[in-house]
Amino acid sequence: MGNRLTKICTHTGDNGTTGLGDGSRTGKDDPRIEAIGSIDELNSLLGLLLSHGLPADLQERLSRVQHCLFDLGGELCLPDQPDRAVLGAEQAAELETALDELNAALPPLKEFILPGGSPDAALCHLARTVCRRAERRLVSLDRTGPVNPAAIMYLNRLSDLLFVMARHLNRLADKPDVYWQHERRLNEK
Repeated sequence: MGNRLTKICTHTGDNGTTGLGDGSRTGKDDPRIEAIGSIDELNSLLGLLLSHGLPADLQERLSRVQHCLFDLGGELCLPDQPDRAVLGAEQAAELETALDELNAALPPLKEFILPGGSPDAALCHLARTVCRRAERRLVSLDRTGPVNPAAIMYLNRLSDLLFVMARHLNRLADKPDVYWQHERRLNEK
């Protein structure tokens, strides 16, 4: 691949539009751009999480996820080209396998948990919430035109993996999960 980004400041977006991969332009608030932006934000959060020096197995998994998310952004920037899908059921299955492996070593949940514990786990929970938003944006985009169903499935599995990964990171840091105290309202009266 040659130099594709030779000029970063092009002024072409000053009117509130942005370019897509097929050369067309659309509003920066278009549902497609909202979806791409949420995926980009998620990828950036994963980059921040990766900068924290996670265990090698999690580093490797999240690095693969980052590449898949970048691929998904590329897929979405080419509207009306369903034959250009880059994510398939295999990528979602890989996430599910990782999720099952991590979850098998964790105690079963009997209560809801709040985001928190160790800083890495809290950041993982934040990434999970952004992942859920990205998933919602893809579902909204799908209402305006077909979206690769494997992409929606991938984000759904990824948010589950990030939840389990947060619990795993708390366990590695010897921090307990933060349980929601539903009785607190009864005790406050």
